[in-house]
Parts: sequence; C-alpha cells; structure tokens
Amino acid sequence: MNHIKQVLIEKGIKQTWLFEKSGKSYAIISDYTTNRREPRLETFYKVAEILQVDIKDLIVSNPKKK
Repeated sequence: MNHIKQVLIEKGIKQTWLFEKSGKSYAIISDYTTNRREPRLETFYKVAEILQVDIKDLIVSNPKKK
C-alpha cells in the first residue's frame, strides 16, 4: 500500500497532472493511486521527486502481525 493518492489530495494535484509529469500511462498512475498496483522503488523515487516530497511520505509500512 502507498500514500500517493493522499499526497495528491493534500497538494491539490490531479492524477492527470502526475500522469503527464511521470511519463507513465494514465492507467498505471490510476492503479498506483488506488493501490491496485505497487510501483517499483525507482518509480517511488521519481514520483516523490515530482511531488517534491520525501519518499517516506509515499510508502506505508505494513504493521507487524501479532
């Protein structure tokens, strides 16, 4: 899971803008923002750079199961 959608909402940015800046297809960006597909680490870095956030703001750690 990732926080790409939350960061877009917080910054008031539309998925279409990220799609245009990232060079990825709109379908892929949509999959990333709805967590149907998880980006590769390199893509996380690129998206973080585009959105001007720390990569940690995009990545959700999985809570440890007890």
